[in-house]
Amino acid sequence: MGRLLRIIFMMSFLVLSACVSVLDDVSHGVQPLSSKITTIMAAKRMRPSDPILIRIFKQESELEVWKQDRSGRYALLKIYPICRWSGKLGPKKVEGDRQAPEGFYSVAAWQMNPNSQYNVSFNLGYPNKLERELGYKGEALMVHGACTSAGCFALTDSGVSEIYAIAAAALAAGQQEFQVQSFPFRMTATNMRKYQGDQNFGFWQNLKVGYDVFETTKSPPLISNCGGKYVFGSGQAVENCSSMPMLAMSAEKPLLDAPSDPTVGSISESGVPVYMDGGMHKSFRSLLKREGPVKMAELVSLSAEPVSRPKAALADPYQ
Repeated sequence: MGRLLRIIFMMSFLVLSACVSVLDDVSHGVQPLSSKITTIMAAKRMRPSDPILIRIFKQESELEVWKQDRSGRYALLKIYPICRWSGKLGPKKVEGDRQAPEGFYSVAAWQMNPNSQYNVSFNLGYPNKLERELGYKGEALMVHGACTSAGCFALTDSGVSEIYAIAAAALAAGQQEFQVQSFPFRMTATNMRKYQGDQNFGFWQNLKVGYDVFETTKSPPLISNCGGKYVFGSGQAVENCSSMPMLAMSAEKPLLDAPSDPTVGSISESGVPVYMDGGMHKSFRSLLKREGPVKMAELVSLSAEPVSRPKAALADPYQ
């Protein structure tokens, strides 16, 4: 009976390990594409050289890699659970607020970092053109390994190694840059209704236009900005906001009184809001509960980087 229980435990651990991308044969630095991921690509009529696109969803703590297939449209290659992101739902505006950004970004070869402190990483390019126009501040907002965040998206060492390899292959084959779309949540009608009283609702309506363009066309939307908003469907800057394509115009509902935000903690001496750290995928939360922060750090990071704010990570503010 004891042997049977041990076998059941080991099988359960292996299933969980596969789900949360714990360390396997990962070594520090850039890795080639694995036979496992190239097999998945082949089954989905994709080649390693085909262009990619990435979508990030904060509330769900998930990162999606999309890749162009033989049809010329983009199809979902794989979903990666995010181990840690910080801040709250909403855009990043202030330097040092520990806020993970939301918006549309482009990543070129020069933004790829093979020698990151957290295994490998790539810079999202925050602030983008619109964010600079709005006066938002911050730098070095990354997607990287380990399970620690001060404004970045952390996907464990093995998770980020695979994503990096996929992106590097596409860039090496001629893709000039790949688009990263970072959203507060999956922008379904249900979620939009749920958050219609949030102070960021107008901004999220603007993001949803771009979200819907990709959902409909399965091609990266062409992005510009005008009047403090993103404009989709035109590859050229819009000089006259009155001439914006109708595709970019989403009527904003009058904002309701915003409910109290449970993620707001206090105000720092510098006047920057201090928030409970944003989120962790449920699979990693289960691992953290079972193994504790020290053991979990060893499981997800070659350098055993500490899990950031593990007590906050155990509480899911979106339930």
